[in-house]
Amino acid sequence: MNNRVRIVIVGDSGVGKTCLTHLIAHNESLIRPGWTVGCNIQVKIHEFKEATVRQCPYFIELFDIGGSLSHKNTRSAFYTGIHGVILVHDLTNGKSQEQLLDWLYEIVNKEGKDTYKSRSSSSMPPSPTASTLPSFVGGISEAHMRFDLEEFLGSTQIPILVMGTKLDLIDEKRHPKTAVKKAGGIADKCGAEEIWLNCRDTRSLAAGTTDAVKLSRFFDCVIEKRESSAAGAHHMAAAAANATIERRRPPNSSSSNNSQPTSSPEYANYTRLGRAAGGAAGGAAAATDSGVPLLETSDLK
Repeated sequence: MNNRVRIVIVGDSGVGKTCLTHLIAHNESLIRPGWTVGCNIQVKIHEFKEATVRQCPYFIELFDIGGSLSHKNTRSAFYTGIHGVILVHDLTNGKSQEQLLDWLYEIVNKEGKDTYKSRSSSSMPPSPTASTLPSFVGGISEAHMRFDLEEFLGSTQIPILVMGTKLDLIDEKRHPKTAVKKAGGIADKCGAEEIWLNCRDTRSLAAGTTDAVKLSRFFDCVIEKRESSAAGAHHMAAAAANATIERRRPPNSSSSNNSQPTSSPEYANYTRLGRAAGGAAGGAAAATDSGVPLLETSDLK
């Protein structure tokens, strides 16, 4: 099996996706991050189910997707064949947290140019299904949820992780952590875990910390989903191959279906009677040609 999974990291421009990706992949901070154009790919080696009998190394491909609106039309190329999603927002910017719903909408539609960009319900395109979920606390009403988040999660089965960056910039007096947590809500709607961290602090994802355990658990979940999907596809292919073989196999003859066990006494008597009847039938045919009447059954005794 190919030990490789792909995870996309999405979020608004400037929330710190590149620093976060570098921290996850190399466990070190990025001093001078640049603007991502298109996609920046980093690779991390993760031990799947560490310290168990199923432990094996996996390559985690982290696709850091550029959040610039100028490249929105080309982002759909990176949404094919993904196994997991990391939603990133800036803890000091509430709007970046609200925009995560737009990113989910963009991923599920696999297109960048036709997703809704404004928050007015009149300007948003119709959704595949009407949502009946409760409104978000952070200003997203039911009218703004133009696609069914539960249906999206149920149909895709893609694991999601929500990560908030710039934890060191939160002013506890003006923006306490409890208020930031209450202003979110998308992690709860997705049933996803949430991590807050400072991407410039290498201790944020140090081994053994709570956030590192959450991240490792997310990677394991992504790999398990990928393996189960691959196993399901393998079983379906095997079943289809067996069905093809059965269709091509010639049907059994009627004589073989009605055959008797060769070791039974009934089969021996049946064989003897058959041979006698065959000989009688041959003699009868010859007698018919010569004008002699056919033999009666009693003549065979």
